[in-house]
Amino acid sequence: MNQTERIQNLKMNLVYRILCLVALMGSMNLTAQQPDIPGQVSEGESLKNEAYLFAHMTHEDYGRLYYSASLDGLHWQRLNNGERVFDEYQGHPDICKGPDGKYYILGNTSDSSPDINIWVSDDLISWKKHGVYTPNLKQTPDYSEALQRIGAPKLFYDEASAQFVMTWHTPHKEGTKTDPERYWASQRTLYVLSNDLKTFSDTPKKLFDWNIGTIDVIIRKEEDTYFAIIKDETYPTLYWPTGKTIRIARSDSLLGPYSFPADPISPNFREAPTLVPSPNNKVWYLYYEQYPGVSYGLSVSDNLNGPWYQASGYTFYSDWDKYALPKEVRHGCMITISKKEYNQLVEKFEIVKEEFNEK
Repeated sequence: MNQTERIQNLKMNLVYRILCLVALMGSMNLTAQQPDIPGQVSEGESLKNEAYLFAHMTHEDYGRLYYSASLDGLHWQRLNNGERVFDEYQGHPDICKGPDGKYYILGNTSDSSPDINIWVSDDLISWKKHGVYTPNLKQTPDYSEALQRIGAPKLFYDEASAQFVMTWHTPHKEGTKTDPERYWASQRTLYVLSNDLKTFSDTPKKLFDWNIGTIDVIIRKEEDTYFAIIKDETYPTLYWPTGKTIRIARSDSLLGPYSFPADPISPNFREAPTLVPSPNNKVWYLYYEQYPGVSYGLSVSDNLNGPWYQASGYTFYSDWDKYALPKEVRHGCMITISKKEYNQLVEKFEIVKEEFNEK
């Protein structure tokens, strides 16, 4: 065999090995499993958060109250045969547990309604009217141009100050046929304080001193820092690439000043963030909706300062999904509940078994 033939044989052998390696890697990729989402209880760890409730609306019945539940914060199942759990409720569901151990939920019949309605429950099963708050939006300092619009009221109880803070978004510009987005870009987050959700601070105030559109704001606290998780409501462009994403601002104080929002932790066109701690209480699960009712995303971090990564899920393929929500769910809020409360909800409403595709 001459030198030329030997070189040719070496080349053919190398090509064959490369093809075998590619085939092997392709075969491995078909069956490979990505790492599981952290935060679940491992051997030797104690269970800190026993169960979870997702109070939400649906694609077909927007603005009404439905429940899904979970034992791990990742895999959710509908309750009550996928039907409403409280017919009187209207709004974007947001539930907060008060210092009295009772649960409070906020709602409003439409953005143009002047009232924020408040219901209370001992068990998350039976709700009764607690109060009504009607803000005088025109009295908001430095916001006399506010329109009579109240969007998606949210509630947070601050143990340090023993107060509830109620937030919502209000715009100051009407949309037009040529510029409908200016309505959304003009949204500003307002708040009031209350000790009992029956009486409230005198006038609404702006929560942030930076001048960008924000909606769907929730406040949470980790150690001594307050975090405002927001939707950046400016439309995304080359000059505002953060538009329609979930971002986080921080403060040492409940009412700010809050830092300018950090870089997005979601893709564009996501809204309605909701946050729960993992079962072992060491990781945060931040869910958000890709609207209008397209899918749900999940970002994961071991602290609210980040970094965050996006988990794989909501594909309805059981061998790919690391988290799973029922089809057609729309946004609301997730909270931790006890195993006893979970059992009571399941006993009352029953679980709907979800079907998944198998590859």
